[in-house]
Amino acid sequence: MRDPFIIGDVRVAPRTRALVELPLPRLYTRSSLTLPVHVLHGARDGPKLFVSAAIHGDELNGTEIIRRLLKQPMLKQLRGTLLAVPIINVYGLLHLSRYLPDRRDLNRSFPGSETGSLAARVANLFMQEIVARCSHGIDLHTAAIHRNNLPQIRANLDDEATATLARAFGVPVLLNSTLRDGSLREAAAEFGIPMLLYEAGEALRFNEVAIRAGLHGIISVMRAMEMLPAVKPRRSAHMEPFVARSSTWVRASRSGLFRKVASLGSRVKKGDVIGLIDSPFSGRETEVNAVANGIIIGCAELPLVNEGEALFHIARFEDAKEVAQHVESMQLLHTPQEDSAALLPNEEPPIV
Repeated sequence: MRDPFIIGDVRVAPRTRALVELPLPRLYTRSSLTLPVHVLHGARDGPKLFVSAAIHGDELNGTEIIRRLLKQPMLKQLRGTLLAVPIINVYGLLHLSRYLPDRRDLNRSFPGSETGSLAARVANLFMQEIVARCSHGIDLHTAAIHRNNLPQIRANLDDEATATLARAFGVPVLLNSTLRDGSLREAAAEFGIPMLLYEAGEALRFNEVAIRAGLHGIISVMRAMEMLPAVKPRRSAHMEPFVARSSTWVRASRSGLFRKVASLGSRVKKGDVIGLIDSPFSGRETEVNAVANGIIIGCAELPLVNEGEALFHIARFEDAKEVAQHVESMQLLHTPQEDSAALLPNEEPPIV
């Protein structure tokens, strides 16, 4: 029998699960807050995986993904340990904000410190109680407010262990992303922990395709890590992902009313018209052109734009046709159907 998993002052026995609430600094109203951690400790030894969400308090898709993940009957067969943290930035969530009350970005505050700012203290708690106890990690994100992201994995794909997990996730686009100073990914890398960052959807909104793709991806990664029993994949459901080694932003050349011509996931060629900006005063119309061949993996959703604002995020692919086909297949696969079994092929239907 395995030893119990110890976190905070709680001991979680093998083959059991527990909700552990780690104390956070109080609000100025003296109201207490906690960091919720769902601990599932399997009967057999195996990897220790953390799955986290809402490091930015307005990014909610990941919180829903974790809720659905914890409902999966297959977790009764878990090998190893799963730590699921549905809300890291509880302070931001309370105010529907990306940031903490002091306007700091928690994902630029790692590894943190015990005596630093509020952000540094939360980051330090997460590092000491979660990251330091795990062997792998998946962090769930959405685009920033008024933006939308195609389901994608961002990771250090030059690391073989990380690249293997990224391919297992099952989204069409993998973006080789450098480590940002102060980010959770950078801090985890210092611990030698392979980590994926899943981006999909927009802030303060649920996106069903993004949620289902994320849930499917986490379970696929857990199967690849042998934390869950393997299943034989359907040939039609298998998609070999494509790696983008670089990406670029298309910015507004002038201010005005923005209309998209190309949609999220569209294949574009350099010079294509992908949007229009109209001046409500002069009536002048300005084209927004693609600056590279590739796939649109992010776009602005607010029709009011200022000069210089980022409108489209393009992952560079010289031959993007096949990538676009894979993106379309993924969207069809995870679009809600009457038969919920379509979500996770060849396994028991997940609870959605």
